[in-house]
Amino acid sequence: MYQIDQVSFSNKRVLVRVDFNVPLDAQFEVTDDTRIKAAIPTIQKLVNDGAKVVLMSHLGRPKKGPEDAFSLKHILAALKKYLSCDVQFVEDCIGTKVQQAVDNIPFGSVLVLENLRFYKEEEAGDEFFAGQIAENGDAYVNDAFGTAHRAHASTAIIARFFPTDKYFGYLMENEVQAIDKVLHSHEKPVVAIVGGSKVSSKIGIIENLIQKVDALIIGGGMAFTFVKAMGGKVGSSLVEEDRLEQAIALMKLAEERGVKMLLPVDAIAADKFAADAKTQVCAINQIPDGWMGLDIADLSVSIFREAIENAKIVLWNGPMGVFEMEAFAGGTKCIAQSLVTATQKGAFTLVGGGDSVAAINQMGMANDVSYVSTGGGAMLESLEGIVLPGIAAIRDSQ
Repeated sequence: MYQIDQVSFSNKRVLVRVDFNVPLDAQFEVTDDTRIKAAIPTIQKLVNDGAKVVLMSHLGRPKKGPEDAFSLKHILAALKKYLSCDVQFVEDCIGTKVQQAVDNIPFGSVLVLENLRFYKEEEAGDEFFAGQIAENGDAYVNDAFGTAHRAHASTAIIARFFPTDKYFGYLMENEVQAIDKVLHSHEKPVVAIVGGSKVSSKIGIIENLIQKVDALIIGGGMAFTFVKAMGGKVGSSLVEEDRLEQAIALMKLAEERGVKMLLPVDAIAADKFAADAKTQVCAINQIPDGWMGLDIADLSVSIFREAIENAKIVLWNGPMGVFEMEAFAGGTKCIAQSLVTATQKGAFTLVGGGDSVAAINQMGMANDVSYVSTGGGAMLESLEGIVLPGIAAIRDSQ
C-alpha cells in the first residue's frame, strides 16, 4: 500500500519530497510555478488531515554550499498563493534548528526546509544525511517524479528509514500509473510517437517500445537517419552517420515483432535553417542537395493521423519538426490535434519529454489530452524500461 488516500496523517509529521526546482528571474521571483501547482493536491490532503507538512526540495545547482541565489525562501510567495494555511521556512534542512522549527509549527501547517543541495551529501545519496532528514518525520511521501531517476538521499535513500510509512504523493502516483498504462496495457492498439532531433538519444526508448506497442511513429530530425539508412536522398538534413546500421537493426526488430514502424513519406524542406527560409515539399527520400527537411508534410500527417486516431493508448515523445519556428510547426500541431481527437474518442493519451510538453503547452492543448508528464529525464528513463530509484524505494518491501 503506497497511496496517501488510504491513510490519515492526523497528528503526524510528514516529510514530503517535492520538486520545487523552478525558474527564477533576476529579482528571484518564480517565473513558472507549474511544479509548485502540481504538488498542491498532495500538500492540501496532508494539511486537511491535520499533519505537520515538512516540504523538502532542491533548487538549481549550487556548487559551494549555501548560496542566496538558490535559497528556497524565494519560492515561498508562489507557494503561499495556493495554500490558505500557515507556511513557514527554516534556513537549513537538518539539525537542531530544523527540529525546533518542526516542533514549533502547529498541526495543519507547512514548513519549507532549505535547499537540500546545499549539502553535497544529498546528491551523493549519503545514508547518514538521509537519516538526519528522516528524524523530522513520522512518515515519508515522495511527490517529486522529476527527480525519481536519481538515487539521492531525499528521493531514494531516506525511504529506508520508513519501512512501512512511505507513500507516493498524488503527482507521483499519477505519473507512475500513466507510464504503467502505456507500457503494460491490455488495450490495443498501442501507438507510440517518437520525435526529436537525434536517434542516439532515443535508442533505448525505441528498443523498449518495440516490445510494447503495435505501431511506432518516427518523426523529427531522427527520421532522416532511418531514411538515409534505407538508401534515401536527404540533402543537408540532420543525419547521424554513425547510427545508420542501428537504424536498420531497429527496423528489423520492429518487423520481427510485428510492429508497424511508420516513417514520414514527405517533408517540408528548407534552403537554410531559418524562419525565413525558402521552402518546398519533397518526398522524404528525394530531398535535393543543399536543402534540409525541417517538418513533416501533409501525406505523412494523414498517415500518422489515421494510426493515432484509431488507437486505444497513445504515447507522444518528441516533436515532428522545428516547431519553435512557425513555418515548421505544422506537423507537430497536427500530431497534437490528433492526440486531442484520440482522447475525445476514448483513448488514453500521454505526452512526455521536454519538447513535446513544451509544444502541447504552446499550442494550448495540454488540458485536452489524458496526461502530460512533469518529469523529463525520469519519464524518458521509465520509457526505456529502467526501474527508477525513487519509485523502487517506495514500492520495495510493501
